[in-house]
Amino acid sequence: MLNNRRKFIKRLFSLTAYGVVLSSAITRPALAMKTAILQREKFLIKSYQLTLTKLYQKASFISGEDKIKFSRLPKVAENGASVPITVSTTLKNVDKISILVERNPYPLSAEFYLSLGVHPKVSARLKMAKTSNVVVIVEAEGKVYRKTQFVTVTVGGCG
Repeated sequence: MLNNRRKFIKRLFSLTAYGVVLSSAITRPALAMKTAILQREKFLIKSYQLTLTKLYQKASFISGEDKIKFSRLPKVAENGASVPITVSTTLKNVDKISILVERNPYPLSAEFYLSLGVHPKVSARLKMAKTSNVVVIVEAEGKVYRKTQFVTVTVGGCG
């Protein structure tokens, strides 16, 4: 009798563990796929104004001229295929930093979600189709800050 009880308990634990593994394998990829689709849609918006509307609804932008710093963004980019940018900010509790290129076919170029313990400094290489404003939007403590810099592109980068 003791032997049968042990077999029953082993099988019960095995079935429970198998059920947990199976259910997590089914729900997690579906959630990840849904999140990936939503993220992809943001990067496929073709209008700068529509991008601002979709991402920030009716948020009022605060000038970030003294709070956001471009430490590496040339005023004249020799090649639009690879324009370096480094952005840092003195703001506290930064949630997200977004980089947009106003006249690109798809304006949203990069989006960084930051943890609270991370120093708010990000770097990227932008692809710029033509001369345009580069706009950085920083979300911190429920407020939205924006800074813009005009970049002249001498050789096109987007096709």
